[in-house]
Amino acid sequence: MRLYRFLTAVDDATFCHKVTAALNKGWHLYGSPTYAYDEDGKTMRCGQAVVKDIEGQDYGPDTRLSDW
Repeated sequence: MRLYRFLTAVDDATFCHKVTAALNKGWHLYGSPTYAYDEDGKTMRCGQAVVKDIEGQDYGPDTRLSDW
């Protein structure tokens, strides 16, 4: 199965740590990062899509992406 996640966080070290943790769990960057202003929070936010292939597993709506 191929898994997809979109990681987001405030534009600070939190975002970098979130993406780094995913990369160290075998996820791969997918596309370019995004950057946008959050009007409600009055802060900049980052986003990055990541994907991961898992052999021998079937995807279902109850699959917990964070477990991988």
